[in-house]
Amino acid sequence: MTVVNNIKYILVLLSLSFLNLTIAESSTAYPDFTGIVEKNMPAVVIVNASRSSNAANSDNQFQTPPGMPDEFNDLFKKYFDERNNQPKRRQPSSGSGFILSSDGYIMTNHHVVNGADKINIITNDQTTYEASLIGSDKRSDLALLKVEANNLPVVKIASFDNVKLGEWVLAIGSPFGFNQTVTAGIVSGKQRKLAGDNYVPYIQTDVAINPGNSGGPLFNLSGEVIGVNAQIYSRTGGFMGVSFAIPSDTVNDVFYQLKTKGKVSRGWLGVYIQEIDDKLAKSFGLKKARGALVSKILPDSPAEKARFKQGDVILKFNDNEIKKSTDLPLIVGQSEVGKSFRVQIIRNKMITNLSVTLEELPTEDKIASIGTKKITSNSFSGISVRNLSPQDIKLLEIKSGVIVTNVDDNINNNFDVKANDVITKINNTIINNVDDFSKIMAKSKNNTYVNLLVYRQSTPLYIALKISK
Repeated sequence: MTVVNNIKYILVLLSLSFLNLTIAESSTAYPDFTGIVEKNMPAVVIVNASRSSNAANSDNQFQTPPGMPDEFNDLFKKYFDERNNQPKRRQPSSGSGFILSSDGYIMTNHHVVNGADKINIITNDQTTYEASLIGSDKRSDLALLKVEANNLPVVKIASFDNVKLGEWVLAIGSPFGFNQTVTAGIVSGKQRKLAGDNYVPYIQTDVAINPGNSGGPLFNLSGEVIGVNAQIYSRTGGFMGVSFAIPSDTVNDVFYQLKTKGKVSRGWLGVYIQEIDDKLAKSFGLKKARGALVSKILPDSPAEKARFKQGDVILKFNDNEIKKSTDLPLIVGQSEVGKSFRVQIIRNKMITNLSVTLEELPTEDKIASIGTKKITSNSFSGISVRNLSPQDIKLLEIKSGVIVTNVDDNINNNFDVKANDVITKINNTIINNVDDFSKIMAKSKNNTYVNLLVYRQSTPLYIALKISK
């Protein structure tokens, strides 16, 4: 063998060695998920929820046309009542879930089972169980179900949030009805705040999540559930590389509360807050932008009782630093109701401390009504109305009037009036509130007509209404 051939031979050997090394390295670069799947697949279930609805669409019910003589009302009403008196049909929805205890407690998403009157669980071995709803929490989008069974396979929930960016994660669910589908990816982000969600620090991943995955588990390489797959970011309705999971800390807390008392209690401070930018930070005496700026204090709230003031900047809550305003609702929400906490604030460029005793977070509707005038309502001629709230006035840019909350379908003279119409005048008399509305309607004679000036989606419109008493 010549020297040249020897050199070629050595180069070939080196190339093969390098190739083998590269293959070996690449084979160890990706984790083997098979063990996690085999161990946990039996504890992942399909959640089928169904709701009853009328076969006919109530939005398309017939209404007597304008100008139709009154004697035809009963005839048309009878015909369309018969048309709509059809058997109810089921509206199914499907998601995923996972078994938390061997005696049949199952976690899924609130939005999967919300409004359902029948819930069925299908396990990995194709056994079907009828499930009862133990409790559901809209704010965290979690729901707890129970089936009557024993010795069921279970998953293990991670005891604390120790998720790291870039770590491998695995999802099991039933997207588009493809049962027991496995997808994998990495953690893309942590502590994500989504619009309208103040109480969940979402885990962001690039795991393929699609409709049907909702409520399914997200596993780490130790085979522990670190999150519940809940949402995707999409402009098409399908997966685009960004999905979100509810972290295990939240899952553990919600599971315990739903199991023990059927609902979730959260701490409530009672303030509206806003983010602080660099300019605001300087004006409040801060070297850099941080904290949560109190823009409003709700009356009779824990914050008012603790003597918070508008313009306070909350820097710490119970020694937890508030780096940005979105940190505060999460920390307060996870804090114990009825307990006192020390809050560090900056007021008039001076740092001070306040003590506040948290109360239970009210419902969203109750929060919206706090601090507003009492919204009274009344009903005449089948039209129910209420006073405008400050939020209505700001949103609609209308200074006075009453808003229509309901129109009685059994009275056929008010077909032109729609829910959410704002009645501002009756017979050219300005309507300031429900009292004005009630007085004018009460004085109007039966079977006479009054003209209403209403605003519908900011457009003024006159409507003739026949008085029915």
